[in-house]
Amino acid sequence: MSSDINPLELYEWCKIPPEELPNHPKAKVKIKILPTKEDVYKDFAQTIYDEIKSNNEAGKPTRLILPCGPRGEYPFLVKLINEMHLSLRNVYAFQMDECLDWQGRPIPLDHPMSFAGWMYKNFYHAVSKEFQIPPEQIHFPDPFNIDRISEEIEKVGGIDTVYGGVGYRGHLAYNEPPDSRWYAISKDEFRNSKTRILNLKEDTLIALSQRAFGGCSYRVPPMAVTLGMKDILNAKRIRLYSETGSWKQTVIRVLLFGPVTTEYPVTFCQENPGCLITVDKATAECPDLGI
Repeated sequence: MSSDINPLELYEWCKIPPEELPNHPKAKVKIKILPTKEDVYKDFAQTIYDEIKSNNEAGKPTRLILPCGPRGEYPFLVKLINEMHLSLRNVYAFQMDECLDWQGRPIPLDHPMSFAGWMYKNFYHAVSKEFQIPPEQIHFPDPFNIDRISEEIEKVGGIDTVYGGVGYRGHLAYNEPPDSRWYAISKDEFRNSKTRILNLKEDTLIALSQRAFGGCSYRVPPMAVTLGMKDILNAKRIRLYSETGSWKQTVIRVLLFGPVTTEYPVTFCQENPGCLITVDKATAECPDLGI
């Protein structure tokens, strides 16, 4: 299949020093570079905290799409909420995605790859009970009713901010590149994609097995249910975070300088004027291409 990415242009983007990225005249997305991973996590937590606090003071709801990766921000966020007595009673949380077994069914909450299980344990129930989000205001994509989460987003008036990470090939939630020799998905179709069930790409399975299970791919659920790009791109703001070093150095530059392409789904975020990506210094460094 043909590619929207010109390798020679990509090599030039990869040569741009990190200190030039934030104010680069050709950058299509704003970028903030922080010294360390911990700084990224703290910024992530503080940004969510500040948004909720500001909306509470204005008497407005806070409507968020949240990830289960990165995860390092949640201990800082829980600590802030509990110490500062921040009420989450007017927060509506919509999770990006969830892993499924090989039959497209939910995995047990105690499985280490259960996003619902992890989020309830480490965020939703880790917040002191008096400050927690009401259970009926927490939504995960449901493989048995895939339109429900979009309907709930519409009921609350849309999303204020999407918070999320970026995959190796630019997937956002589990909106992976729809590359196939048998069918083609246009940019407009992908841009307007809805919540759906899918098989995970091989590179995603490899990455997850390496990070979580010492390379044991049998332990990785092979399917997922994900919010589509439409709900994500329609948010007022998109806040992306990455802190995985060389693994993401190239995709960050594709996001900043590349064309909008289904090959790197995150590039569609260029179309959201409220998009900002925050990375640590290691992730902003130039990839070593040996040329």
